[in-house]
Amino acid sequence: MLAAGLVMTGAALNGIGTASADDGWVTLVDGDKKVEFTEVGKANWAAKDGALSADKLDGKDPSYLVTKTSYKDFQIKAEFWVDDAANSGIFIRCDQSDKIDSNICYEVNIFDKRPDPKYGTGAIVDVAKVDPMPKAGGKWNTYEITAKGTRLTVILNGEKTADVDDSKHAAGPIALQYGSGVVKFKKVQIKPL
Repeated sequence: MLAAGLVMTGAALNGIGTASADDGWVTLVDGDKKVEFTEVGKANWAAKDGALSADKLDGKDPSYLVTKTSYKDFQIKAEFWVDDAANSGIFIRCDQSDKIDSNICYEVNIFDKRPDPKYGTGAIVDVAKVDPMPKAGGKWNTYEITAKGTRLTVILNGEKTADVDDSKHAAGPIALQYGSGVVKFKKVQIKPL
């Protein structure tokens, strides 16, 4: 069951998104406050201990919480925690909102167990390798993701892991992924540029 203010109606997860007038940041996830998401795939997403968490799939396909708003140029700040077995990520500029994968979105990966630098934590899957490969498991981490024009930049815990030009995807919704392990998003904010 979803708890602490997260209500599931059909495929939509409903809550509250907040914007700060002074700095332009919109909060997508903040403990028990969330914007409206559409869930693609099924996982046991729940507001728990001040974070949006999942640790089990209902089926074999990953689950995604997809924003109902499309974004073109933006910055994202995200606080997340994963265990060592987790497969997660933040998908940006998705071409569709009802099907999410790295072929139709940019996937900023969270996947410590994958030894290939094209898929490691901090990489943009099949677009920007990460070297050296950082580890996110077992601790709180921060992502700062910027998409402006064709420029994509990823900063993990204050260290730049990706900085690349790519024009494959111009705009689209944002999606938070649950694939395996334990995944928690404590705070996710976006600022349109």
